[in-house]
Amino acid sequence: MTRTLARWALRAKRLLHTRDGELTRELARTDGGFGLGQVPTRLQPDATTTMVCGFCSTGCGLDVHLKNAEAVNLTPSKNYPVNLGMACPKGWEALTPLRAPDRATTPLLRNARGELTMVDWPRALETFTSRFKAIQAKYGPESVAFLGTGQIPTEELALLGALAKFGMGMVHGDGNTRQCMATAVVAYKEAFGFDAPPYTYQDFELSDVLVFVGANPCIAHPIMWERVCKNRNKPEIIVLDPRGTETAMAATLHVPLRPKSDLVLLYGVAHLLLRYGLVDRAFIEAHTHGFTEFSAHVTKFTPERVCEAAGIKAEVLERLVRSIGEGKRVSFWWTMGVNQSHEGVRVAQAIIDLALLTGNIGRPGTGANSITGQCNAMGSRLFSNTTNLLGGRDFKNPDHRAHVASVLGMDVARIPDKGSLAYDQIIEGILAGKIKGLWIVATNTAHSWINQADLRDTLKRLDFLVVQDMYTTTETVDFAHLLLPAAGWGEKDGTFINSERRIGLIKKVVRAPGQALADFYVFKAVAEAWGCADLFARWSSPEAVFEIMKELSRGQPCDFSGIEGYAQLDALAGVQWPLPAGQSVGRAEERRLFSDGRFFHSDGRARFVFAEPTPLPEATSARFPLLLLTGRGSSAQWHTQTRTGKSAVLRKLHPSMPYVEVSPVDAKALGIGPTDWVQVRSARGVAEAKAFITHVVQPGQVFMPMHHATTNQLTFAAFDPHSRQPAYKACAVRLERLERGVPGTAS
Repeated sequence: MTRTLARWALRAKRLLHTRDGELTRELARTDGGFGLGQVPTRLQPDATTTMVCGFCSTGCGLDVHLKNAEAVNLTPSKNYPVNLGMACPKGWEALTPLRAPDRATTPLLRNARGELTMVDWPRALETFTSRFKAIQAKYGPESVAFLGTGQIPTEELALLGALAKFGMGMVHGDGNTRQCMATAVVAYKEAFGFDAPPYTYQDFELSDVLVFVGANPCIAHPIMWERVCKNRNKPEIIVLDPRGTETAMAATLHVPLRPKSDLVLLYGVAHLLLRYGLVDRAFIEAHTHGFTEFSAHVTKFTPERVCEAAGIKAEVLERLVRSIGEGKRVSFWWTMGVNQSHEGVRVAQAIIDLALLTGNIGRPGTGANSITGQCNAMGSRLFSNTTNLLGGRDFKNPDHRAHVASVLGMDVARIPDKGSLAYDQIIEGILAGKIKGLWIVATNTAHSWINQADLRDTLKRLDFLVVQDMYTTTETVDFAHLLLPAAGWGEKDGTFINSERRIGLIKKVVRAPGQALADFYVFKAVAEAWGCADLFARWSSPEAVFEIMKELSRGQPCDFSGIEGYAQLDALAGVQWPLPAGQSVGRAEERRLFSDGRFFHSDGRARFVFAEPTPLPEATSARFPLLLLTGRGSSAQWHTQTRTGKSAVLRKLHPSMPYVEVSPVDAKALGIGPTDWVQVRSARGVAEAKAFITHVVQPGQVFMPMHHATTNQLTFAAFDPHSRQPAYKACAVRLERLERGVPGTAS
């Protein structure tokens, strides 16, 4: 064992066997503490502290109640500007997943018999380092990659990305935000000049027309929907969605368009807005570029073409156009129904085009507003060092590389001069034999990735797979050669950035079990074992990294160098970026972008971006006559249920078995009854599910929640060419009835 590992082992041993607060605090001052021991001393032993929820991107404030310096309960914060005393079921149960019996409490290494067995941290780190270095020595630095997440604090994301690329020499690393937000990122960058969601949640309450495209906030973002319900303007609520979702049921107008006809429909809306003169020409002339070309492009999207393509009536299209064109404060909202599409970037930009066309941006109650997915997807987008160089910069820009190197005190040669492969390209790189080692952090790839059967076969081909997670039972851990036990939300400090750009605090209010470490201190330990710890000497704690991030943000559109530190974030109930140095902001203040009409392109103008629609990559056929839609099934579920599945309360709030929604028309034609089990079969696999016969889906379409592992055995691996985001939302399937009540038996 090297001297470095011996020193780390001694420190770890002292920490792991010490529960005395004074010694723990002394170690934390001298060598980082590696995230163990008591909760932070700034918290009173018996008090209440506010922190941000760790589930979705809404970023609700939760009041965590402490007894003997340990969290015992929580309630939604009444004074946090996001949720104003409300919480969805997941928020109420946020502490429960921390107490699960399958928590990873020690490193696990797969032995010669294929079994994961306990090892200590020094052995785990030595194995991590020697195996990855051996792969790089044999196949080159690009043969090892990482897959990160949008579910750990921004400080941890920044350290992971910097360690992997600047310290370990990796070129390729992406995050699971590729699965949810890549489309919005590219759309905003091309249209606005930076990844900049312009809104604040107050806009839900101030609009007189709200247009939701491929979004179901009633289920996916319940607290945002509560903000809509607080709107006193008696707003028109318009939902563009093939399904009659919970949000569509509450709408004043549901437009049940055919799946993936949204681009044609939105261009048709623009066509009629121009025809009727319902556009803001003064705004267009002063603040945009490309209007002439865009207006020529949409002339071919006539009402007849649009109604035929979208499968809607002319009067529905007319009402949609009039509502948007005559509204005074129109806000457009989209999420995964748009993002997870083979042409999602252009659909998102068509939404932005409508906002620009009507001047509905930069004013209260307006905006082209992407609702984010994960709790810290925005932090990942700006600081994970995957799609962007730290702070939303560009790896290919030499001035950007030089600036980052200067801020970090590093040799600029350490910073790659090209961007990473995207998530799907990393997976393809494994198949091609170019990527031999993979480090997966806080994401469950073997459940969530599209076309799961192929993905699982791909993971088996790796020479070395490291999984860093809270639990030993995820589908991805089944393929790991090494498991590193990680602390979860509530067991560490840091910041999240929510959908409205609000930077909020999370705090350590619970001890991590056993030898589990905060991801931050896992990364610090890896840096020391790898031999590059000196590069990250300043990265001594999450709050120290926050100060580095402030400097990295300086001068960027996301500049938050004016935030004084964690204490100010706490006092102000979070702060939305930007907040440059020298500027101040009030407590719980809500701010939106582009109120001055200036965007982030060099000329200060937004861009109209557009293209010809493209057909579905996988159409229905005689063999597979139904189109499968996927999405969130319940406000009590979260992604792969890795955490929400630990709560008995949450499990009672949604069906335990996989189910498929089928229209009465299709059920009758197929001889399927309301209690029948069926096989849902695509060209890639088969899933068994209970039939739920409902008018929520249209004939020719079926729907399955994404939360069950079998759903992604069916999905088709198509990707948006601009964002590389997977198109989860539509693939061709057929249903086959099983014998009643007997899953696994064909009738």
